[in-house]
Amino acid sequence: MSQSTSAPHANAAPAVGTLYIISAPSGAGKTSLVRALLQRNASIGVSVSHTTRAMRPGEQDGVNYHFVDQPGFEAMVERGEFFEHAWVFDRHYGTSRVEVEKRLAVGEDVILEIDWQGARQVREQAPDAESIFILPPSRKALRERLSGRGTDDEAVIERRMRDAVSEMSHFDEYEHVIINDTFEHALTELECIVHARRSRLDKMRARHATLLDELLNGLD
Repeated sequence: MSQSTSAPHANAAPAVGTLYIISAPSGAGKTSLVRALLQRNASIGVSVSHTTRAMRPGEQDGVNYHFVDQPGFEAMVERGEFFEHAWVFDRHYGTSRVEVEKRLAVGEDVILEIDWQGARQVREQAPDAESIFILPPSRKALRERLSGRGTDDEAVIERRMRDAVSEMSHFDEYEHVIINDTFEHALTELECIVHARRSRLDKMRARHATLLDELLNGLD
């Protein structure tokens, strides 16, 4: 029988989830990549943001966004209820602090799809968060993706291009950068970041304390 002087579960911390910050310019494919990631990984979810913009056809309150009016949003800001909030495309967006903290506390990994402004705010409060920036393969490809939607006129597309360039200028504030040229390759890179984080010592101790105890302290 082999014995160890210190059982791994004695050092194990509670199974706390990882917070992921994912940012990208409009048209880079962030939403599609995150959706595909969720389909392949059960223990990760996206935080549903609050917004003051109007609900679009097919959207559901509490699913796509928590839709609130301007006074309601401002009241939440005053009460300190947001993890981060920002003014984007003439509307306010914010992430509920309570919602995120509850999900992390029970071991769920949580994704925040936010812009660089919100990312800065979150990193100040959660320096251990994993930050990822997604880039398009070229400006030409980005313009084609924005034009291909068929919902905006040229003036709107030009504005979105300017906003995209402004957003992309902050890519070097993030730990990881993914270029979404080939979708499957970009998705694989995103999954690798998640799996690498989950295999860190602190995560393995928390998630697999029983197994580690059995391997080191169990009977031969």
